[in-house]
Amino acid sequence: MAATTVFVSGATGFIAQHLIKQLIAKGYSVIGTVRSTEKGDALKKNLNSDKFQYVIVRDIQVEGAFNEVFKNHPEITIVLHTASPVSFNVTDPEKDFLIPAVEGTKNALNAVIEYAPQVTNVVVTSSCAAIFTMSKLNDSSATFDESSWNETTWEQAKENILTGYAGSKAFAEKAAWEIVETKKPNFTLTTVNPIYVFGPQAFNSEVKDTLNTSAEVINNIIKLREGDEVPQLASSYIDVRDVAAAHIVAFENKEAASKRLLLSSGKFSSQGILDILNENFPTLKGKFPVGTPTTKEEVNDSSCTFDNEVTRKILNFEFIDFKKCVVDSVEQVLTVNGSI
Repeated sequence: MAATTVFVSGATGFIAQHLIKQLIAKGYSVIGTVRSTEKGDALKKNLNSDKFQYVIVRDIQVEGAFNEVFKNHPEITIVLHTASPVSFNVTDPEKDFLIPAVEGTKNALNAVIEYAPQVTNVVVTSSCAAIFTMSKLNDSSATFDESSWNETTWEQAKENILTGYAGSKAFAEKAAWEIVETKKPNFTLTTVNPIYVFGPQAFNSEVKDTLNTSAEVINNIIKLREGDEVPQLASSYIDVRDVAAAHIVAFENKEAASKRLLLSSGKFSSQGILDILNENFPTLKGKFPVGTPTTKEEVNDSSCTFDNEVTRKILNFEFIDFKKCVVDSVEQVLTVNGSI
């Protein structure tokens, strides 16, 4: 019996690479989109598996971007749409975030509806940014759950980079749900909504001086030196390996159909990352600032709360704890850089 074939858009992304590794480990065949032959060949080399093949989609926001993929691959029955703009090195929130995210999602789902009626499940990688409103992120009295929505308007999202990014996640996800509601396709939709995604890269070769936006939070702490000021960042986190696993549960478990999966393992602070570094890497002691070691209560009082009990019951696995998440990330970076 042939293995189930899963389509993964944005295959070279931080989450997507872990996701593809886990899919292959579970026996699935994977077809992933990349922007260039060079990127596709590099990923195929890292995966070292005949269960992965890539196709080139240079721009997801171009109408019909995914049509040929589904025309040429009738074996695809599961679609995981992870591709979306995440770089903050942009100047126009509408052009660089809002339009690509929304159009990319619409293009993917419409292509499935038109050319892949055999697809049973579509999973869209959304974000907690589609769930919380930016102005309440540091409000310790605010609580968000799977039913919450970012209240930012399109006009507000155009005002600056952060609200633009958050708005793009909300509007792209809303577009997906609207397509399902109006077109009533053969597939069920599930969205995965992670908060800050930490954890190691899927492959050591992906460790660069500057990492993807979320992983760079820990990377920036590693770069601190004695006497440097500690960044004042506090929010919630999830390990990338748990995010990847959640995407698989999203289509394997019928309980996840038509659900939003809110992924948050717990709260963190920049100081908390620094505390773990100082406690777990004795050979580097004295190189990092000590800062002001923080308590769990102080961390809990510095940001909003995500209530994801519904999601945890559906996923039915334990999230990776913060210490392991940070230690695994740092060990990888230090190993690649020759510091261990």
